[in-house]
Amino acid sequence: MRILTAGQVAALAGGRCAGDHARLVGPGVVADSRQVGPGALFVALPGEHADGRQFAAAAVAQRAAAVLAASELPGLGVPTIVALDPLRGLADLARGVVTEARAAGLTTLALTGSAGKTTTKDILAQLLDPDGPTVAPQGSWNNELGVPLTACRVDASTRYLVSEMGARGAGHIAWLCGITPPTVAAVTNVGTAHLGEFGSQEGIAAAKGEIVEALPSGGWAVLNADDALVAGMAARTDARVAWFSAGAPVVPAATLNEAPLSVRATGSRADDLERYGFTLTGSADGRGFAHAVRLPLVGRHLVADALAAAAMALAVGLHPGDVAARLGHLVPRSPWRMALHELPGGAVLVNDAYNANPDSVAAALDTVGRMIAARRRQWPQARACAVLGDMLELGPLAPALHREAGSRAARCGVSVLAVGQYAADVVAGARESGGQARVVQYADVPDAVPTGAGDVVLFKASRGLGLPASELDRRGLGLERLVAAVLEGQGGQTR
Repeated sequence: MRILTAGQVAALAGGRCAGDHARLVGPGVVADSRQVGPGALFVALPGEHADGRQFAAAAVAQRAAAVLAASELPGLGVPTIVALDPLRGLADLARGVVTEARAAGLTTLALTGSAGKTTTKDILAQLLDPDGPTVAPQGSWNNELGVPLTACRVDASTRYLVSEMGARGAGHIAWLCGITPPTVAAVTNVGTAHLGEFGSQEGIAAAKGEIVEALPSGGWAVLNADDALVAGMAARTDARVAWFSAGAPVVPAATLNEAPLSVRATGSRADDLERYGFTLTGSADGRGFAHAVRLPLVGRHLVADALAAAAMALAVGLHPGDVAARLGHLVPRSPWRMALHELPGGAVLVNDAYNANPDSVAAALDTVGRMIAARRRQWPQARACAVLGDMLELGPLAPALHREAGSRAARCGVSVLAVGQYAADVVAGARESGGQARVVQYADVPDAVPTGAGDVVLFKASRGLGLPASELDRRGLGLERLVAAVLEGQGGQTR
């Protein structure tokens, strides 16, 4: 945010200023005292295990200029912005920052979906960056804390704000759109992530579709033409509709051809490490285009993410040729998402350990299955292995969906090392489908994975693995830690 007085911050946050109203605050706004920089506003949020007010003194020691908290904090030596609900105060502050910036020309974009949100956001930010300063979330900052914190990074120079939006229930995305109202909004897909919270894919679609309902009539709804539940959202908005398709549209051809904006991938082809080339085709402003693209990212499912980002970039006026060229120079921005590591002996490790749901697990296993088939042309004895952990938030369907993940691995020709609460279900599914699988302990994984010439090893799980974060930190059980252990032992390099 631009630098404000403490009194101005209080007015935007809907609170009152206790202390020096004229104290200058900004540009930083943080909720972690370890991230405080000179002049920052520290937001002291209440938590399940600790209250942010406990860290206010540490934040001031790091030169925070003010603290947003639920009560006055005398003795700190800096103003306190008092808001009974600090999270709501943060949201109101972010809304004020965005409202001011939009009046000065800021373009706001938002996206949601069951899978691919973070990758699509990372791609979109790289497409927009060369055209003007772009603010986008760090990692998966897509909730009621991450969205306003990201929005507060907007300043007078920012041209684009990209918001990634997740949902745990009805109304969540609508609330987030109230903070950063989009002029371009995309839905990547509707899958089975969070079935335990929504109950059905239709329930997920109802919540995700709130993002297009928030669009103005002159905005753009960017929708996946290959997903029937996403395509149905076109009826929920008065905005213009842009379509993207990776090759299997359920939308009638006439609808796609008559759309004011559409993008497709034609002639897709992959190298032996599943990095895809294709022709970006479509139309914008009544003009057709076709440009060659070679994605430096791993996995066929990322083609759809690239198309969604491309359509959003075209919606704000970028030239198709520039979009295609920039797609060829992407770099991973968020950790542990299909990150490729090559080991000195010729094996390849795919670190997709940031999160997992049935759709993303299926996509990752399919990718590894195709990868090993290609690599066996050079290394006939090459093996494919997946270290699979728990997929969380699936409710009563969790055992069956983990069995299906194991079965999917077997059908892809991928052996399984299963860890976590549902490891036995994964193993049962794999064996029922004729695959090789066994339950292993976390500490045994680095020694159990194959690392011979041509071998491919996938790591995939939800971050929590069914355990609280404090337990993960204490015992070192996150799969990304096991990836690091393998790399340390093998001297692997990221590619």
